[in-house]
Amino acid sequence: MSAIEQTEAARPRGTRLPRRARRNQLLGAAQEVFVAQGYHSAAMDDIAERAGVSKPVLYQHFPGKLDLYLALLDQHCEALLHSVRTALASTTDNKQRVAATMDAYFAYVEDPGGAFRLVFESDLTNEPAVRERVDKVSLECAEAICEVIAEDTGLSRDESMLLAVGLGGVSQVVARYWLAADSKVPRDTAVGLLTSLAWKGIAGFPLHGIDPH
Repeated sequence: MSAIEQTEAARPRGTRLPRRARRNQLLGAAQEVFVAQGYHSAAMDDIAERAGVSKPVLYQHFPGKLDLYLALLDQHCEALLHSVRTALASTTDNKQRVAATMDAYFAYVEDPGGAFRLVFESDLTNEPAVRERVDKVSLECAEAICEVIAEDTGLSRDESMLLAVGLGGVSQVVARYWLAADSKVPRDTAVGLLTSLAWKGIAGFPLHGIDPH
């Protein structure tokens, strides 16, 4: 169950919830408000009202708006990293790995909760704590891809990292464009096209330890 679904399930006023359930409910409400209004326009009053709680209850869990935003960022950055790592581990066929990784980004941006906007389209990127988290998840996703490239090609880590940053960057930029443009291209087709483009490049590097002749 997503954070927003937990919010819907827990929204009635006057209901006492376990601390973890209440925290998840508040995060779900905050996500709805931040995605809809952006950080600067969102108010703690809006979030408390959306969650169906009083402001003191909200402040019991999160001392301020930035704390709440950072907690959401941590949650959704971890979700993206988990999706990328799962995709990479889902098969040993490298072309399928590329496709699974591309699809992980498309699935992430297509999630109806719009969490990707907090990570990739935040209006708070001038805040060091936000910038640090956004940069960190992009780097960690690239490092996960880099490990596979380095192991399979025998390229140096620095060379593999350049390719990994390229693959991850292309995936998230194209996925965001696809969503924002309300593309008539089905997700499977879009992933297939992007995979074909990426595979024609990455497949040019021979597998490490295999004689090309």
